[in-house]
Amino acid sequence: MLSTTEKEAIDHEIGLVPHKRATVIEALKIVQQHRGWISDDSVEEIADYLGISPAEVDSVATFYNLIFRKPVGRHVILLCDSISCYVMGYKSLYAALQDKLQINFGQTCPDNRFTLLPNACLGCCDHAPAMMIDKDLYRDITIEQLDDILKKYA
Repeated sequence: MLSTTEKEAIDHEIGLVPHKRATVIEALKIVQQHRGWISDDSVEEIADYLGISPAEVDSVATFYNLIFRKPVGRHVILLCDSISCYVMGYKSLYAALQDKLQINFGQTCPDNRFTLLPNACLGCCDHAPAMMIDKDLYRDITIEQLDDILKKYA
């Protein structure tokens, strides 16, 4: 069941648009912010609250790569794999992250600290390679910087 806080935040978003259904992505983001991810039950609850089908909610949830349909770690690392990042060292950066975290794309560390995900573009091709941890963007990354970056999220 959606919490009072979730409902209030969704109601605020509903007030900004002409139709309730236009708030699906915002509702998903609100629920994910509170719960960490979007479960099947969350999809059902959002659909019920907005008066649309669970399939409609799920289609939006699965389209956006920043809506997580399974549990993620405390911090999500998005490693850009665009052509610019690829050319500027993405492969070695990915290999170093795999080695340091002992996980591959789509996996979460056993201590639940990080989930590692690919991202098609972080919008900073002129500063490749790039990655984002939670809302923090890192550009022009070198392998030597990884330890210091990861320590910030201990």
